Amino acid sequence: MKRVNGNRETGKGRMDFVDDAEGASFDMDSLVESIQMLIPLGLKAAGEALQAEVAQLAGKRHSRRETSTRRWGYNDGSVYMGMQKVPVSVPRVRDVEAGREIPLKTYEALRSPRVIEKSALALVLNGVSQRKYEKAASLIPETFGIKSSSVSRHFIKASALELKKFLSRDLSGENIVSIFIDGKRFAEHGIIVALGVTINGEKKPLGFIESATENHGVCRDFITCLVERGLKVDDGILFVVDGSKGLHKGIKEALGGRAFIQRCQWHKRENVVKYLDKKHQASFRAKLQSAYEEPVYEKAKAKLSAVRKELSLVNESAVASLDEGLEETLTLHKLGMFAKLGRSFKTTNCLESVNRQLGMYTGRVCRWRNSNMRHRWVAAALMEIEPRLRKVSGYKHLAELREIMKRILAGNEAA
Repeated sequence: MKRVNGNRETGKGRMDFVDDAEGASFDMDSLVESIQMLIPLGLKAAGEALQAEVAQLAGKRHSRRETSTRRWGYNDGSVYMGMQKVPVSVPRVRDVEAGREIPLKTYEALRSPRVIEKSALALVLNGVSQRKYEKAASLIPETFGIKSSSVSRHFIKASALELKKFLSRDLSGENIVSIFIDGKRFAEHGIIVALGVTINGEKKPLGFIESATENHGVCRDFITCLVERGLKVDDGILFVVDGSKGLHKGIKEALGGRAFIQRCQWHKRENVVKYLDKKHQASFRAKLQSAYEEPVYEKAKAKLSAVRKELSLVNESAVASLDEGLEETLTLHKLGMFAKLGRSFKTTNCLESVNRQLGMYTGRVCRWRNSNMRHRWVAAALMEIEPRLRKVSGYKHLAELREIMKRILAGNEAA
Protein backbone atom coordinates (compact mmCIF):
# COMPACT_ATOMS: atom_id res chain seq x y z
CA MET A 1 0.00 0.00 0.00
CA LYS A 2 1.57 3.28 -1.10
CA ARG A 3 0.94 6.65 0.44
CA VAL A 4 0.53 9.71 -1.74
CA ASN A 5 0.94 13.08 0.04
CA GLY A 6 -0.46 16.34 -1.18
CA ASN A 7 -2.45 17.56 -4.18
CA ARG A 8 -0.59 19.72 -6.71
CA GLU A 9 -3.72 21.19 -8.29
CA THR A 10 -5.43 22.31 -5.08
CA GLY A 11 -2.35 22.75 -2.88
CA LYS A 12 -4.17 21.01 -0.05
CA GLY A 13 -2.33 18.56 2.20
CA ARG A 14 -4.59 15.65 1.30
CA MET A 15 -3.40 12.14 2.14
CA ASP A 16 -4.50 9.24 -0.10
CA PHE A 17 -3.88 5.53 0.32
CA VAL A 18 -3.52 3.63 -2.95
CA ASP A 19 -3.73 -0.14 -3.25
CA ASP A 20 -0.75 -2.02 -4.67
CA ALA A 21 -1.09 -5.48 -6.10
CA GLU A 22 -3.37 -7.75 -4.14
CA GLY A 23 -1.83 -8.98 -0.89
CA ALA A 24 1.15 -6.55 -1.00
CA SER A 25 2.88 -5.85 2.30
CA PHE A 26 3.37 -2.38 3.78
CA ASP A 27 5.46 -0.74 6.48
CA MET A 28 3.03 -0.74 9.40
CA ASP A 29 5.26 1.26 11.74
CA SER A 30 5.80 4.10 9.26
CA LEU A 31 2.10 4.17 8.41
CA VAL A 32 1.03 4.30 12.04
CA GLU A 33 3.47 7.05 13.07
CA SER A 34 2.46 9.19 10.08
CA ILE A 35 -1.25 8.95 10.87
CA GLN A 36 -0.91 9.37 14.62
CA MET A 37 0.88 12.72 14.33
CA LEU A 38 -1.72 14.29 11.97
CA ILE A 39 -4.62 15.50 14.10
CA PRO A 40 -6.53 17.57 11.47
CA LEU A 41 -6.29 14.92 8.74
CA GLY A 42 -5.95 11.97 11.06
CA LEU A 43 -9.60 10.89 11.18
CA LYS A 44 -9.93 10.84 7.41
CA ALA A 45 -6.53 9.18 6.93
CA ALA A 46 -7.27 6.54 9.57
CA GLY A 47 -10.60 5.73 7.92
CA GLU A 48 -8.95 5.39 4.52
CA ALA A 49 -6.19 3.18 5.93
CA LEU A 50 -8.75 0.92 7.59
CA GLN A 51 -10.77 0.68 4.38
CA ALA A 52 -7.60 -0.11 2.41
CA GLU A 53 -6.89 -3.07 4.70
CA VAL A 54 -10.53 -4.22 4.40
CA ALA A 55 -10.14 -4.12 0.61
CA GLN A 56 -7.03 -6.32 0.89
CA LEU A 57 -8.90 -8.83 3.01
CA ALA A 58 -12.36 -8.84 1.38
CA GLY A 59 -11.72 -7.29 -2.01
CA LYS A 60 -13.05 -4.04 -3.38
CA ARG A 61 -16.64 -3.20 -2.64
CA HIS A 62 -19.15 -4.84 -5.05
CA SER A 63 -16.40 -6.94 -6.65
CA ARG A 64 -17.11 -10.60 -7.38
CA ARG A 65 -13.99 -11.86 -5.67
CA GLU A 66 -13.92 -15.56 -4.79
CA THR A 67 -13.21 -15.40 -1.06
CA SER A 68 -14.83 -16.43 2.21
CA THR A 69 -14.13 -13.05 3.85
CA ARG A 70 -16.96 -10.54 3.91
CA ARG A 71 -17.51 -6.99 5.10
CA TRP A 72 -19.55 -7.17 8.30
CA GLY A 73 -20.70 -3.69 9.26
CA TYR A 74 -19.02 -1.33 11.76
CA ASN A 75 -18.19 -1.05 15.46
CA ASP A 76 -17.44 2.05 17.53
CA GLY A 77 -13.78 2.32 18.49
CA SER A 78 -10.99 4.76 19.22
CA VAL A 79 -7.39 5.37 18.15
CA TYR A 80 -4.45 7.47 19.37
CA MET A 81 -3.41 10.45 17.29
CA GLY A 82 -0.46 12.45 18.51
CA MET A 83 -1.24 12.88 22.20
CA GLN A 84 -5.00 12.34 21.96
CA LYS A 85 -7.56 9.55 21.87
CA VAL A 86 -10.04 9.94 19.01
CA PRO A 87 -13.30 8.01 18.37
CA VAL A 88 -13.56 6.24 15.00
CA SER A 89 -15.97 3.92 13.23
CA VAL A 90 -14.18 0.61 12.74
CA PRO A 91 -15.12 -1.61 9.77
CA ARG A 92 -15.51 -5.32 10.50
CA VAL A 93 -14.34 -8.23 8.34
CA ARG A 94 -15.54 -11.79 8.93
CA ASP A 95 -14.48 -15.18 7.58
CA VAL A 96 -17.92 -16.70 7.01
CA GLU A 97 -16.63 -20.22 6.43
CA ALA A 98 -14.52 -20.28 9.61
CA GLY A 99 -17.17 -18.34 11.53
CA ARG A 100 -14.73 -15.88 13.06
CA GLU A 101 -13.91 -12.18 12.99
CA ILE A 102 -10.67 -11.07 11.31
CA PRO A 103 -8.91 -8.35 13.34
CA LEU A 104 -7.56 -5.36 11.43
CA LYS A 105 -3.81 -4.89 11.96
CA THR A 106 -4.06 -1.19 11.16
CA TYR A 107 -6.65 -0.66 13.90
CA GLU A 108 -4.66 -2.62 16.49
CA ALA A 109 -1.55 -0.59 15.69
CA LEU A 110 -3.42 2.73 15.91
CA ARG A 111 -4.77 1.74 19.32
CA SER A 112 -1.25 1.30 20.69
CA PRO A 113 -0.17 4.09 23.10
CA ARG A 114 3.53 3.77 22.18
CA VAL A 115 3.59 7.06 20.25
CA ILE A 116 1.67 8.85 22.97
CA GLU A 117 4.38 7.84 25.44
CA LYS A 118 7.05 9.40 23.22
CA SER A 119 4.89 12.50 22.81
CA ALA A 120 4.29 12.77 26.55
CA LEU A 121 8.03 12.51 27.16
CA ALA A 122 8.79 15.32 24.70
CA LEU A 123 5.95 17.56 25.91
CA VAL A 124 6.69 17.27 29.62
CA LEU A 125 10.45 17.65 29.08
CA ASN A 126 9.87 20.76 27.00
CA GLY A 127 7.65 22.46 29.52
CA VAL A 128 4.03 21.59 28.68
CA SER A 129 2.55 20.72 32.05
CA GLN A 130 0.26 17.74 32.41
CA ARG A 131 -2.70 19.90 33.50
CA LYS A 132 -2.21 22.35 30.63
CA TYR A 133 -2.23 19.50 28.14
CA GLU A 134 -5.54 18.22 29.52
CA LYS A 135 -7.07 21.69 29.01
CA ALA A 136 -5.68 21.96 25.47
CA ALA A 137 -6.91 18.50 24.48
CA SER A 138 -10.43 19.24 25.71
CA LEU A 139 -10.73 22.12 23.21
CA ILE A 140 -10.80 19.65 20.30
CA PRO A 141 -14.40 18.36 20.04
CA GLU A 142 -13.51 15.05 18.39
CA THR A 143 -11.23 13.96 21.22
CA PHE A 144 -11.96 12.46 24.58
CA GLY A 145 -9.07 14.44 26.06
CA ILE A 146 -6.42 12.94 28.31
CA LYS A 147 -6.28 13.44 32.07
CA SER A 148 -3.13 14.87 33.62
CA SER A 149 -2.70 11.63 35.56
CA SER A 150 -2.69 9.72 32.27
CA VAL A 151 -0.04 12.01 30.77
CA SER A 152 1.98 11.52 33.95
CA ARG A 153 1.77 7.73 33.64
CA HIS A 154 2.83 7.88 30.00
CA PHE A 155 5.75 10.18 30.88
CA ILE A 156 6.89 7.93 33.74
CA LYS A 157 6.78 4.87 31.50
CA ALA A 158 8.61 6.56 28.63
CA SER A 159 11.25 8.17 30.87
CA ALA A 160 11.84 4.84 32.65
CA LEU A 161 12.57 3.26 29.26
CA GLU A 162 14.95 6.13 28.43
CA LEU A 163 16.72 5.62 31.78
CA LYS A 164 17.18 1.90 31.16
CA LYS A 165 18.41 2.49 27.62
CA PHE A 166 20.79 5.28 28.67
CA LEU A 167 22.43 3.45 31.58
CA SER A 168 22.86 0.20 29.64
CA ARG A 169 24.19 1.57 26.35
CA ASP A 170 27.10 -0.46 25.02
CA LEU A 171 30.21 1.73 24.85
CA SER A 172 32.46 -0.82 23.15
CA GLY A 173 31.73 0.65 19.73
CA GLU A 174 32.67 4.19 20.78
CA ASN A 175 36.23 5.43 20.27
CA ILE A 176 36.37 7.79 23.25
CA VAL A 177 39.51 9.90 23.50
CA SER A 178 38.47 12.30 26.27
CA ILE A 179 35.94 12.47 29.11
CA PHE A 180 34.66 15.54 30.94
CA ILE A 181 33.38 14.85 34.46
CA ASP A 182 31.57 17.32 36.69
CA GLY A 183 28.70 17.45 39.17
CA LYS A 184 25.30 19.13 39.08
CA ARG A 185 23.10 19.93 42.08
CA PHE A 186 19.41 19.10 42.42
CA ALA A 187 18.45 20.86 45.67
CA GLU A 188 20.38 18.90 48.33
CA HIS A 189 21.15 16.05 45.92
CA GLY A 190 24.03 15.77 43.45
CA ILE A 191 24.46 14.08 40.07
CA ILE A 192 27.92 13.46 38.58
CA VAL A 193 27.80 13.44 34.76
CA ALA A 194 30.38 12.02 32.34
CA LEU A 195 30.53 13.51 28.82
CA GLY A 196 32.64 11.58 26.33
CA VAL A 197 34.33 12.99 23.22
CA THR A 198 34.91 10.56 20.34
CA ILE A 199 37.94 10.51 18.07
CA ASN A 200 35.76 12.41 15.54
CA GLY A 201 34.98 15.17 18.02
CA GLU A 202 31.39 14.16 18.74
CA LYS A 203 30.09 14.71 22.28
CA LYS A 204 28.30 11.77 23.84
CA PRO A 205 26.83 11.63 27.37
CA LEU A 206 28.20 8.37 28.77
CA GLY A 207 26.39 8.12 32.08
CA PHE A 208 25.77 9.67 35.47
CA ILE A 209 25.75 8.65 39.10
CA GLU A 210 23.96 10.14 42.10
CA SER A 211 26.09 11.21 45.05
CA ALA A 212 25.88 13.88 47.72
CA THR A 213 29.60 14.71 47.16
CA GLU A 214 32.30 14.01 44.58
CA ASN A 215 33.67 11.26 46.82
CA HIS A 216 36.66 9.37 45.39
CA GLY A 217 35.03 5.97 46.04
CA VAL A 218 31.90 6.99 44.14
CA CYS A 219 33.97 8.37 41.25
CA ARG A 220 36.10 5.21 41.13
CA ASP A 221 32.99 3.02 40.95
CA PHE A 222 31.50 5.31 38.29
CA ILE A 223 34.56 4.99 36.02
CA THR A 224 34.71 1.24 36.65
CA CYS A 225 31.06 0.95 35.60
CA LEU A 226 31.81 2.77 32.32
CA VAL A 227 34.68 0.34 31.67
CA GLU A 228 32.36 -2.61 32.35
CA ARG A 229 29.96 -1.20 29.77
CA GLY A 230 32.73 -1.36 27.16
CA LEU A 231 34.66 1.91 27.51
CA LYS A 232 38.08 1.37 25.90
CA VAL A 233 40.91 2.81 28.01
CA ASP A 234 44.02 0.88 26.93
CA ASP A 235 45.21 3.69 24.63
CA GLY A 236 44.71 6.36 27.28
CA ILE A 237 41.90 8.80 28.08
CA LEU A 238 42.25 12.54 28.69
CA PHE A 239 40.01 13.45 31.64
CA VAL A 240 39.01 17.09 32.07
CA VAL A 241 37.85 17.85 35.62
CA ASP A 242 37.47 20.76 38.00
CA GLY A 243 39.53 21.04 41.19
CA SER A 244 37.82 18.16 43.01
CA LYS A 245 40.36 15.94 44.79
CA GLY A 246 37.76 13.17 44.95
CA LEU A 247 37.42 13.06 41.16
CA HIS A 248 41.19 13.01 40.70
CA LYS A 249 41.74 10.21 43.22
CA GLY A 250 38.79 8.15 41.94
CA ILE A 251 39.99 8.33 38.31
CA LYS A 252 43.53 7.34 39.28
CA GLU A 253 42.31 4.42 41.40
CA ALA A 254 40.14 3.15 38.54
CA LEU A 255 42.57 3.59 35.61
CA GLY A 256 46.03 4.32 37.01
CA GLY A 257 48.49 5.59 34.43
CA ARG A 258 46.03 5.19 31.55
CA ALA A 259 44.29 8.38 32.73
CA PHE A 260 45.74 11.77 31.72
CA ILE A 261 44.11 14.44 33.89
CA GLN A 262 43.69 18.04 32.75
CA ARG A 263 42.53 20.27 35.61
CA CYS A 264 40.22 23.11 34.57
CA GLN A 265 42.31 26.27 34.28
CA TRP A 266 39.30 28.50 34.88
CA HIS A 267 38.54 26.81 38.21
CA LYS A 268 42.20 27.03 39.25
CA ARG A 269 42.42 30.73 38.39
CA GLU A 270 39.20 31.59 40.26
CA ASN A 271 40.20 29.46 43.25
CA VAL A 272 43.44 31.44 43.53
CA VAL A 273 42.02 34.96 43.15
CA LYS A 274 39.20 34.38 45.65
CA TYR A 275 41.83 34.60 48.41
CA LEU A 276 42.80 38.11 47.31
CA ASP A 277 41.24 41.45 48.13
CA LYS A 278 39.33 43.15 45.32
CA LYS A 279 42.10 45.57 44.34
CA HIS A 280 44.43 42.65 43.47
CA GLN A 281 41.95 40.25 41.88
CA ALA A 282 41.75 41.74 38.37
CA SER A 283 45.53 42.07 37.91
CA PHE A 284 46.37 38.55 39.13
CA ARG A 285 43.49 37.06 37.13
CA ALA A 286 44.96 38.61 33.98
CA LYS A 287 48.50 37.41 34.84
CA LEU A 288 47.35 33.84 35.45
CA GLN A 289 45.35 33.88 32.23
CA SER A 290 48.35 35.18 30.29
CA ALA A 291 50.56 32.43 31.72
CA TYR A 292 48.12 29.68 30.80
CA GLU A 293 47.77 30.99 27.26
CA GLU A 294 51.47 30.32 26.57
CA PRO A 295 51.36 27.25 24.27
CA VAL A 296 54.78 25.87 25.27
CA TYR A 297 55.03 24.10 28.63
CA GLU A 298 58.35 25.64 29.71
CA LYS A 299 57.19 29.20 28.98
CA ALA A 300 53.84 28.69 30.71
CA LYS A 301 55.53 27.19 33.76
CA ALA A 302 58.04 30.06 33.92
CA LYS A 303 55.25 32.66 33.81
CA LEU A 304 53.30 30.83 36.51
CA SER A 305 56.42 30.73 38.68
CA ALA A 306 56.76 34.50 38.28
CA VAL A 307 53.11 34.97 39.26
CA ARG A 308 53.67 32.71 42.27
CA LYS A 309 56.59 34.88 43.40
CA GLU A 310 54.43 38.01 43.22
CA LEU A 311 51.58 36.25 45.04
CA SER A 312 53.88 35.30 47.92
CA LEU A 313 54.22 39.02 48.72
CA VAL A 314 50.43 39.43 48.84
CA ASN A 315 48.75 36.28 50.17
CA GLU A 316 50.33 32.95 51.15
CA SER A 317 46.96 31.18 51.05
CA ALA A 318 46.64 32.12 47.38
CA VAL A 319 50.12 30.65 46.81
CA ALA A 320 49.07 27.36 48.42
CA SER A 321 45.97 27.25 46.22
CA LEU A 322 48.10 27.83 43.10
CA ASP A 323 50.57 25.10 44.07
CA GLU A 324 47.86 22.46 44.62
CA GLY A 325 47.53 20.43 41.42
CA LEU A 326 49.39 23.03 39.35
CA GLU A 327 51.07 20.49 37.05
CA GLU A 328 47.72 18.99 36.09
CA THR A 329 46.50 22.35 34.85
CA LEU A 330 49.37 22.09 32.31
CA THR A 331 48.69 18.55 31.04
CA LEU A 332 47.80 19.74 27.54
CA HIS A 333 50.99 21.81 27.51
CA LYS A 334 53.09 18.77 28.46
CA LEU A 335 51.40 16.71 25.75
CA GLY A 336 52.26 19.45 23.24
CA MET A 337 48.58 19.86 22.30
CA PHE A 338 47.56 23.11 24.00
CA ALA A 339 47.77 25.24 20.84
CA LYS A 340 45.57 22.75 18.93
CA LEU A 341 43.11 21.60 21.60
CA GLY A 342 43.32 24.20 24.39
CA ARG A 343 40.15 26.00 23.36
CA SER A 344 37.96 22.98 24.09
CA PHE A 345 39.94 21.02 26.68
CA LYS A 346 41.58 23.57 29.00
CA THR A 347 38.32 24.01 30.96
CA THR A 348 35.20 21.99 31.77
CA ASN A 349 33.06 24.38 29.69
CA CYS A 350 31.91 21.60 27.33
CA LEU A 351 30.22 19.74 30.17
CA GLU A 352 29.02 22.88 31.92
CA SER A 353 27.21 23.81 28.71
CA VAL A 354 25.49 20.41 28.74
CA ASN A 355 24.63 20.87 32.42
CA ARG A 356 23.06 24.25 31.66
CA GLN A 357 20.90 22.64 28.98
CA LEU A 358 20.07 19.85 31.43
CA GLY A 359 18.97 22.51 33.91
CA MET A 360 16.57 23.98 31.35
CA TYR A 361 14.64 20.68 31.48
CA THR A 362 15.04 19.66 35.11
CA GLY A 363 14.54 23.21 36.35
CA ARG A 364 10.85 22.88 35.56
CA VAL A 365 10.41 20.34 38.33
CA CYS A 366 9.05 21.95 41.50
CA ARG A 367 9.65 18.99 43.80
CA TRP A 368 11.90 15.95 43.44
CA ARG A 369 9.93 13.14 45.06
CA ASN A 370 12.59 10.44 45.01
CA SER A 371 15.85 9.25 43.46
CA ASN A 372 14.10 7.34 40.67
CA MET A 373 12.39 10.54 39.55
CA ARG A 374 15.73 12.38 39.39
CA HIS A 375 17.32 9.53 37.44
CA ARG A 376 14.45 9.35 34.93
CA TRP A 377 14.46 13.10 34.28
CA VAL A 378 18.24 13.32 33.90
CA ALA A 379 18.40 10.33 31.51
CA ALA A 380 15.48 11.57 29.40
CA ALA A 381 16.90 15.11 29.22
CA LEU A 382 20.41 13.92 28.27
CA MET A 383 18.96 11.72 25.50
CA GLU A 384 16.98 14.73 24.28
CA ILE A 385 20.06 16.98 24.33
CA GLU A 386 22.54 14.54 22.74
CA PRO A 387 21.50 14.89 19.05
CA ARG A 388 21.96 18.68 19.23
CA LEU A 389 25.50 18.66 20.64
CA ARG A 390 28.15 20.07 18.30
CA LYS A 391 31.62 18.74 17.70
CA VAL A 392 34.41 20.11 19.86
CA SER A 393 36.68 22.79 18.46
CA GLY A 394 39.93 21.33 17.08
CA TYR A 395 38.48 17.84 16.66
CA LYS A 396 40.74 17.16 13.67
CA HIS A 397 43.70 16.96 16.10
CA LEU A 398 42.16 14.34 18.41
CA ALA A 399 43.77 11.48 16.46
CA GLU A 400 47.14 13.12 17.12
CA LEU A 401 46.31 13.38 20.83
CA ARG A 402 45.48 9.68 20.88
CA GLU A 403 48.82 8.76 19.28
CA ILE A 404 50.76 10.90 21.78
CA MET A 405 49.01 9.21 24.72
CA LYS A 406 49.68 5.78 23.22
CA ARG A 407 53.39 6.57 22.84
CA ILE A 408 53.64 7.75 26.45
CA LEU A 409 51.89 4.61 27.73
CA ALA A 410 54.13 2.40 25.61
CA GLY A 411 57.21 4.20 26.96
CA ASN A 412 56.01 3.78 30.55
CA GLU A 413 55.46 0.06 30.03
CA ALA A 414 58.91 -0.32 28.50
CA ALA A 415 60.48 1.53 31.42
